[in-house]
Amino acid sequence: MNDSCIYQVSDLRKVYHSPVRELEVLRGVNLEVRHGESIAVMGPSGVGKTTLLHVLGLLDEPTSGTIVLDGVNIGVLGELEKSRIRNQRLGFVFQFFQLLPEFTALENVLMPGLIAGHDMKALRTKAEKLMDDVGLTDRAHHRPGELSGGEQQRVAIARALIMDPDVILADEPTGNLDPETGAEIENILRDLNLEMNTSLIVVTHKESLAKVMSRRVNLCAGRLEEMQ
Repeated sequence: MNDSCIYQVSDLRKVYHSPVRELEVLRGVNLEVRHGESIAVMGPSGVGKTTLLHVLGLLDEPTSGTIVLDGVNIGVLGELEKSRIRNQRLGFVFQFFQLLPEFTALENVLMPGLIAGHDMKALRTKAEKLMDDVGLTDRAHHRPGELSGGEQQRVAIARALIMDPDVILADEPTGNLDPETGAEIENILRDLNLEMNTSLIVVTHKESLAKVMSRRVNLCAGRLEEMQ
């Protein structure tokens, strides 16, 4: 493995079986992600981009292939260790935010650290700093239902960063937002990626978001191809 790589995927395959047919979505995906690199994964709807992101994030099992994070083949680990990696080394940003409605914005940001058993005082200081980074200091004690879509996505980004993950996986993070708000989220993702040197893999249809990433790849016929 290249020493500059934090994430390496080799010959990743995903096949769905049903009584009527076998659907091969991923057909040997290979991908290397360097420290601090930002990558846009593009391709038409239904090609398997979200499936790829879920497999990379250990939210779904591959049929075969290897996923190496910082030199460790994480695909062969037990469920408890996979859960720890999802909590502490991978950050997730989803199209529909996935915030817990009964908790405030700040409490949602704190949640991964609370699950990991981190010190509450230090964790709260860090969460407040992240809320400031995404421009939501004055909304920290509002619940998700009291926030706009763009504000909820900012909370989700802060939550994804609270554990200082090696990689953030974002699935259409601007897909549920109006163009102006989407542009704001694009800028936040780009700026935080540069500031924190956290690797970023984004599934998107948006050319505007893809253009601010350091690399673009296209998922076609179950494989990734580099784009100019």
